[in-house]
Amino acid sequence: MSSGGAEPAQADGQGGADGPGDPGGRPRACDLPGPPVWQSSRPGSIYDYIRVASFSLGPDGRIDQWSERAEQMLGIPARYAIGKDPVEAFVPSELHETGHRKVSEILDGREWTGLVPYRREEGGEADGLAEIYVMPSRNEEGERAAVCVCVDVRALRGIETDLAASQAVFGQSPMGFTLFGTDLKLLRVNERFATVFGGPASKYRGCTPHDFLPRSEADRMAAALRRVLDTGEPVTEMQLVGLVPGEDDRRRWSVSLYRLHGASGRPIGVAALAADVTGRRRAEREAANARRNLALLNEAGARIGNSLDLETTARTLLDVAVPQFCDLASVDLYQGLLSNDEAPPGMSDGSAELRRVAFASAVSDAPLATASVPEDASDPIAVGAVHRYPFNSPCAGALRTAQAQIIPGRESDDGPELGAVVHSTLAVPMVARDTVVGLVQFSRTKGSEPFGERDTALAVELAARAAVCIDNARLYRREHERALILQRSLLPPGDPEAAGLDIACRYLPGTTATEVGGDWFDVIELPGHRTALVVGDVMGRGLRAAVAMGELRTAVRTLALLDLEPAEVLSALDEIARGLGGDGDGRRSARAARGRSGAADPAPETGRSARTADLSEVYLATCVYAVYDPITRRCTFANAGHLPPVLVEEGEDALLLDVPPGMPLGVGGEPFEEIEVELPDGALLALYTDGLVESRDHPLDEGLQAFRTALSGADRPLEDACDHVLSALDTSHGEDDIALLMARVHGLPKDAVGDWSLAPEARSVARARELAREQLTDWGLQELVDTTELLVSELVTNALRHGHGEIRLRLLLDRSLVCEVWDADLAQPRRRRARDTDEGGRGLQLVGLLSEGWGSRRTPRGKTVWFELGLPDGESPAADPTEALLSLF
Repeated sequence: MSSGGAEPAQADGQGGADGPGDPGGRPRACDLPGPPVWQSSRPGSIYDYIRVASFSLGPDGRIDQWSERAEQMLGIPARYAIGKDPVEAFVPSELHETGHRKVSEILDGREWTGLVPYRREEGGEADGLAEIYVMPSRNEEGERAAVCVCVDVRALRGIETDLAASQAVFGQSPMGFTLFGTDLKLLRVNERFATVFGGPASKYRGCTPHDFLPRSEADRMAAALRRVLDTGEPVTEMQLVGLVPGEDDRRRWSVSLYRLHGASGRPIGVAALAADVTGRRRAEREAANARRNLALLNEAGARIGNSLDLETTARTLLDVAVPQFCDLASVDLYQGLLSNDEAPPGMSDGSAELRRVAFASAVSDAPLATASVPEDASDPIAVGAVHRYPFNSPCAGALRTAQAQIIPGRESDDGPELGAVVHSTLAVPMVARDTVVGLVQFSRTKGSEPFGERDTALAVELAARAAVCIDNARLYRREHERALILQRSLLPPGDPEAAGLDIACRYLPGTTATEVGGDWFDVIELPGHRTALVVGDVMGRGLRAAVAMGELRTAVRTLALLDLEPAEVLSALDEIARGLGGDGDGRRSARAARGRSGAADPAPETGRSARTADLSEVYLATCVYAVYDPITRRCTFANAGHLPPVLVEEGEDALLLDVPPGMPLGVGGEPFEEIEVELPDGALLALYTDGLVESRDHPLDEGLQAFRTALSGADRPLEDACDHVLSALDTSHGEDDIALLMARVHGLPKDAVGDWSLAPEARSVARARELAREQLTDWGLQELVDTTELLVSELVTNALRHGHGEIRLRLLLDRSLVCEVWDADLAQPRRRRARDTDEGGRGLQLVGLLSEGWGSRRTPRGKTVWFELGLPDGESPAADPTEALLSLF
């Protein structure tokens, strides 16, 4: 026990190892008022390290007491020491004389301190050297004796070395080194610590963490110190943040704590090592940002551009950016770009109209006004709103210069609705192919880190990727709409009308992505109220097939207006298709590609160029051509490699018409055959392309059977019948285009036809006028009588003058009035311009002036000349024959 320090007595009056002397941060005795009390020594006493041994000498100069510490330190048991002359027993022989003299002096009452060599126990460690302090004493009889205190010199030298080493480590450490006592106050700090926080090291003796750290961080530090002191478990790399004098930036330290023990094993305090990791933390943060940026770019590359829709691409960009990169963002695109304006989308001054197409926020469901909103704006810009940025605004500047700009948030006391929640905004123009297409704004709210250079570079990269995808989508949409315009212009507008037929049609593209293809159908009005029905399929898909389809459809219409027979139309169309397919090599390739007939090897010729092969494939097509006469109710069919038409009579199952298939158009070399079929009233005729009945999921035979089943019993309205067929069959396979043309037969009633034979004589002209007048009067068309009489007279006169054989006059009434004059001459009439002195030659000119149309066609026994007059509608007056006659002179 020692009384080197005292603490106030505890309430229970206890001391010892578990009493007031235990560690725990209690104040030192020298710091307390009042008398000291007996207690255990404070941990870390010098006696814990310097193990002092003691023994005593009797009046006779021999050892009469030997302490246990002496036995432990000097390695000499008590049985070898007690009763012996210390000089004779432990001092080397050459020093005996000196030793006896010194012992005599001590016993004479003199104190002595010095180094004394000693010999250890036999077989023990090597001889040692002790520093001994001898104090004279007396025994009970008053005789001279001595008390000796000794310390092993080697132990002293070790302590000195340890002290020097710890002083060097403590003083020269490049890290902050502090020692906390059991009261959690600083006992000592090194120079590094003092340099960081300022002042001499002695200034911090007795301080606590609250004296140099912010309150929250000091509380964390104190709690960690208490935990380490109580449990002995070290704390490593605890992160603390604080400010140092003279600096504005926060510093970050990594602190490790461990408990210190005295030589006796008792806790004497806590040591703390602190390393400045601000730079390392900054580097880690930059590395994390770089990894995040790379991940964002990878995600952007994987997600942006998967859609060709402008709005979808803009929303995808914001899905990638929010909240990984920013807290809220918006995308504005030029209005001209969205409205398919062919001009460059943005004005040079950045003030063109923009439409907000997307907005995303991690802090609010409703749009927030950011720093880029004009000061005089009353409401945030909603999605879909069209707006302009003022000329002097940062956003207009970004659009004008094509450079990103960082816009600081404006201070406001009116709440987040005016942008007070946003502290930083990046306005990044979306540039694609050197053209600005829009503006994307990335904003961060208060509490998030402000945008830096790396953030700006990442934002520019994200905006650039989205801009390229948006521009691609714009170009695709423009070309797609052009293709659609082409496709729709080549198909009949709406539901076509025909004499004696109800028409319904459907066209479905192979995929919604293209919506253009090579399938087509057409309804062509022919003279005599006849109608040509056409369905074709160009081999191939996409825009090239649509262009080829348009060329072939135009050729079909041109040939049909020549009023050729169906087989002749297909033969001429085959020649045209081969001419369109390229040069002679292309024709030979087309012949080699007779896929449907199997008549030739489908492999391309060796050496043929890819371009020639492509052209030859595009201009191969199948086609079925039918001409229906509503007067005779007969339909003539010719087929060029197409699927056979389907006929459904009332009360009967659907039937595939046995039309000779022929070769596809563009192959050539084979004539086409035609058949004539009588169609009863109420019958249903269906023409279609193979996309309706053929797919990878089922063979052609199954598709045809399903088609026939869907058509059987089709007594519903024609439009409903079309929808029923498309819903009953698999039309969503996306493998080929689908064209469907359905016609229900009615025929012209007998009372709508006037048919007469006239003798080849002059009086037949008057007879023809009389018959025409009577028939028109029966039909209630008195307004057309004069014109019809005049034109009929001209045609019959021409037949008598230039033709031969029997003359036939026929009047047809449907949606218009048609007059036909037949004769046996094959020479076609030709309209010419008569000179002023000519007495004739103006008949056909008169026909052209008074009729809506006229023409001639060959027949098996001669020719037919016809003209057509529109029926009176009560609004527009009929043409005046007198004025027409006078206009010819």
